[in-house]
Amino acid sequence: MPKVRLKKTAQVEPEIHSKPFDFTYDITWRIFRVMSEFTEGIEFISRLERPVTFFGSARTKPQNRYYKDAVLLAKRLGRKGFTIVTGGGPGIMEAGNKGAFEAKASSVGLNIELKREQRTNKYVTKSIGFDYFFSRKAMLTTSAQAYVFFPGGFGTLDELFSVLTLIETKKIEPRPIVLFGSEYWRKLNYFIKENMLKHHKMISEQDLHLYSIVDTVKDAEHIIFNSKRRLYTFM
Repeated sequence: MPKVRLKKTAQVEPEIHSKPFDFTYDITWRIFRVMSEFTEGIEFISRLERPVTFFGSARTKPQNRYYKDAVLLAKRLGRKGFTIVTGGGPGIMEAGNKGAFEAKASSVGLNIELKREQRTNKYVTKSIGFDYFFSRKAMLTTSAQAYVFFPGGFGTLDELFSVLTLIETKKIEPRPIVLFGSEYWRKLNYFIKENMLKHHKMISEQDLHLYSIVDTVKDAEHIIFNSKRRLYTFM
């Protein structure tokens, strides 16, 4: 009887990862990091007294009119017991923190952590850092007693429409949204009225009252001074 030769099965070597496990980039750990940012962020901003959030371009220079107006407005609000909250960076954010700092008021920065770049301005006295823009934006746009928007770029417009959407959909209670500088906001206002409302009926007439356009520090502070003091609410 002929012998049956058995074929040897090739041994499969266990896969060896070329790099050690890095939880920073693992999707599961990313979820925990996001949860942590929201938890720490909510705890942080819930302790702020009468917060007013300043938005605007990081490119605005100290000699610019809007920078100077932001400093003055923040200073006046700070003297009245308001907390000034910004993204913690340069430009309008720095101006808002500078005004609060000079008024010896609470000057808060919600910073975004970027590689090889320090974004925290020197006038921030209380801060918290975020890895993700969306969690930082949620903290900036949901908890303030009032919002002031100075001229800015895509980020500023993104934050403006986020706040408008939250109020329009009743995710947060109505509160002042102040657009500072009619020269800058005029055409956007025209687009909203003529295109979104009149021609396409994409919004309601009452939505036009969600924001106010002002040109002076006096008008802005009047709106904010008369705003409703509110307990902290998150969405």
